[in-house]
Amino acid sequence: MSAEPALMSLTSVAQAIAQKKISSREVTRSCLDRIAQWQPRLNAFMAVEAEAALKAADAADAALAKGAARGALHGVPLAHKDMYYDAGKVVTCGSKIRRDFVATTTSTALQRLKDAGTIRLGSLQMVEFAYGPTGHNVHYGAVRNPWNVDHITGGSSSGSGSAVAARLTFAALGSDTGGSIRLPAHFCGVTGLKTTYGRISRAGAMPLSQSLDTVGPLARTAEDCALLLGLMAGADPEDPTAVTGPVPDYVAATRGAIKGLTIGVPTAFYVDDLDAEVARILDDTIATLKREGAQIVQVELPEQRQLTAACQFVLATEAAAFHKRWMIERPGDYGPQVLMRLQNGLAISGVSYLEAMRWRGSALAAHNAAVAGVDAMIAPAAPVAAPTIAESDVGNSPDAEAVIQRLTRFTRPINYLGLPSLAIPAGFTQGGLPVGMQLVGRSFDEAMLLRIGAAFQRATDFHNRVPN
Repeated sequence: MSAEPALMSLTSVAQAIAQKKISSREVTRSCLDRIAQWQPRLNAFMAVEAEAALKAADAADAALAKGAARGALHGVPLAHKDMYYDAGKVVTCGSKIRRDFVATTTSTALQRLKDAGTIRLGSLQMVEFAYGPTGHNVHYGAVRNPWNVDHITGGSSSGSGSAVAARLTFAALGSDTGGSIRLPAHFCGVTGLKTTYGRISRAGAMPLSQSLDTVGPLARTAEDCALLLGLMAGADPEDPTAVTGPVPDYVAATRGAIKGLTIGVPTAFYVDDLDAEVARILDDTIATLKREGAQIVQVELPEQRQLTAACQFVLATEAAAFHKRWMIERPGDYGPQVLMRLQNGLAISGVSYLEAMRWRGSALAAHNAAVAGVDAMIAPAAPVAAPTIAESDVGNSPDAEAVIQRLTRFTRPINYLGLPSLAIPAGFTQGGLPVGMQLVGRSFDEAMLLRIGAAFQRATDFHNRVPN
């Protein structure tokens, strides 16, 4: 067991608390000590609730002593992206407009983690209304990357990526509409799961794009993500898009070997215009998967740029529809970047939006046909490691918009198709910045991605490295 409990994985610390090898108070105190050390440098938390967290930890320890464990995560302290409603708590959604909004309900995903025994450390920073891929926020300041505080974390789950990487929380909920889980996972060196559309209920989570939004975790390992997914997945009467049917045993899936599996590597788009170090790490990742027994084949995908464009149309239109009233009544309360993106959505015609929506079925069918012979696909999560905060700041860098557009090239097609994708730490640049790869699977086959990701993590140590 680590001398510092906060450095343990979610799975390990949950087992240690359950076996009474360590108390919830000790674990919570360890996280709070790291938050005190790191928060002034990272700006990862929106709010830290130290006193309440310690009180909840004491209650968890007392319940466990009486044999009253609540669930698989009894006494584990967590913090989540500040867009998951928690009754009685302020939920800012990273915005000025909701700076004082107090939730009256609790989101289904968050409630299911609470039912499993978790306690609350506070809430995590995010991009304003989850609409941006870098981590900038004009209202609350940029979140910083713990590997180098001059660099971005990725967004919009910026605080989640930063806090998990710095070991301030064992895991965190994020959301992924155009890459907002996978980009922070890639840039911060953690594991992030973008789930299939409908796998986890979105009830009580701030919406951005109703037909693209997905809920998922950022954590240290694929095994941790599997544990969280199993607790959150399943039907919900509050969200008709949440699928019915049994939930697989995702944790059991992570124990499987990958010998004999077939993993596809795209022949184009996802391997084009890569930074040299990202290309090297992709090659190294493929070599590791081969050594573990996977067969690597090339796959020719349909044109991906059209998917990216269609995703942008859908996202912009649906986001503008949700924000229309506030854009009319309170335009000055938005940051300029987010307001510009929302206003762009108003300019998209209903015909263009409906065409983009109608094409999704045939686009998914074409994708499925192209990958019919593989168990999963491997590709970089982004073509570059984290750029600096300055060079991706639209207000101060003339090239920022081009930098931002490049960041989401490899994530948006997956959102448009509604497919699951697991981002895993795969290496580091010579400058010490993390680089992630994404595994892309079939609809509702998160188990396969978690199996491959866990096998890769048994063969490597990138996910165990901790920023100084």
